[in-house]
Amino acid sequence: MAAVGGHPAQGGGTGKESAPIEFRNAVEALAGARLRPELQLSPAPAPRRLAPFSYAVTASVEVDGEELADGRLVLLHDPAGQEAWHGEFRIVTMTRAELEPEMAGDPMLSEVGWAWLTDALQAHGAGYAEPSGTVTFCASQYFGGLAERAPSTEIEVRASWTPADARFDRHLAAWGDLLCICAGLPPTSPAPLPLPDAPSLGGVVPMPARRRPRSH
Repeated sequence: MAAVGGHPAQGGGTGKESAPIEFRNAVEALAGARLRPELQLSPAPAPRRLAPFSYAVTASVEVDGEELADGRLVLLHDPAGQEAWHGEFRIVTMTRAELEPEMAGDPMLSEVGWAWLTDALQAHGAGYAEPSGTVTFCASQYFGGLAERAPSTEIEVRASWTPADARFDRHLAAWGDLLCICAGLPPTSPAPLPLPDAPSLGGVVPMPARRRPRSH
């Protein structure tokens, strides 16, 4: 299992040492998360305008030297809270992967993509509230000088939610599982844990049938 390395937290121009203890503890929890070996994480610049304190990482799913999916996770913290969050923390993520072209015609693809996220959060026991996001997919057919390229379908899941607990490591692990599922790898998380008031789509977790690298 891969572990997240320690990265400096961003705090509106301040260093990690001047951040609130709650934020520092959250970053330490992320740094101590145990992740799937296919996941490769790297530090990333954190946005400074969304909250007084923020922390970000990028991730990719790599199998046999091929990159199958990539994404970004940002942890935001506002000690005063934000009305839209209904809390002091917010997690913002982006996940992107290429699917098999035949999946472009699946009318349930968007709902399935969202279910991959909510089911991963539930399976890892990561309590959450106020989820929001979009699931976008784009089917590409190539012509002319690019006609030899195979058709491609890319899915992008952008989501944010408010952690309802202090188990930030579970939230990172759940997002990592979402990346792997989008990449076509089977989930390795335990059976879903009951989470009261956590929205879900009934445990629907179909798997994408792809195991080839994304087109760049």
